[in-house]
Amino acid sequence: MRNLIPVLMLALLPAPAVAAERPDWAYPPAQAENVPAEPDSGKPLQAPGSTRTYTRAQIDSQMDSPDWFPDEHPPMPAIVAHGNGTTVRACIGCHLSNGHGHPENSRLPGATGAYLTRQLADFRSGARAGVAATMINIAKGMTEDEIRTATEYFAGLKVLRWTRVVEADTVPKTYFRGNRRLQLAEGGSEPIGERIIEVPEDPARNALRDPHSGNISYVPVGSLARGAALVATGGSGKTIACGICHGPTLKGLGDVPGIAGQSPLTMARQLYYMQTGERNGAMAALMKAVVAKLGADDMLAISAYVASREP
Repeated sequence: MRNLIPVLMLALLPAPAVAAERPDWAYPPAQAENVPAEPDSGKPLQAPGSTRTYTRAQIDSQMDSPDWFPDEHPPMPAIVAHGNGTTVRACIGCHLSNGHGHPENSRLPGATGAYLTRQLADFRSGARAGVAATMINIAKGMTEDEIRTATEYFAGLKVLRWTRVVEADTVPKTYFRGNRRLQLAEGGSEPIGERIIEVPEDPARNALRDPHSGNISYVPVGSLARGAALVATGGSGKTIACGICHGPTLKGLGDVPGIAGQSPLTMARQLYYMQTGERNGAMAALMKAVVAKLGADDMLAISAYVASREP
């Protein structure tokens, strides 16, 4: 009976509405600036506290990304550390050895191996579309054994506080290097507007793919209170309380993943994709009614609040 409660609650929600406006702040621009890559001098580089060194080319390699602190995690499967040399990139190139990744990547700890396996299956089948072309190709290139070892590895990692959420009226001026938003070196600030701006706490350590250096998420003043009301109560029928499925502390319930402390960019994109149908699959189908009446401002507030919660 307990497992029927979320389904029964979903049935009480109103009929779907028109899709919300796309949260453009959660995406890189269509025409990103042509920022030249940092030249590789061949000089060994080192993350603070690590005994290992890598060159810039090794750090940026898609098939052999740096593992600065190998004693801090379980034995790493080859597919996670090195990819397959052709079609599958090293998982830690984007998600880092701690599984939390850069602002543009999903944070994997806090989900079960079964959940992560289903997501890879949905990438393979096309059920998860959107801007996930890279993950679609990676999932299609992985063997069943590689999927099993990779998902078990990330599901077994400790969940960290990886983004510090700050309400603000102004934010640092930023630019995009590829799909990554970074602070301008010369500084400066601008109004936040109706955006969430997530950037590295330390851009230099971020460029090293340092798993000890997280992010900061600037959110509009008042968004945490608005998000708290939607998450806790459903906002008078606009949605349902997130804790019904994700657990009272939003840290997950069974195979339903934890969302507390998740990147607000990831949260906003996934809410939007579930509403538009760009993300499908068995579990996404349960979310369709949950997100149907959310507007862009609701998605921003929910994403800000969820990111601020202790994971």
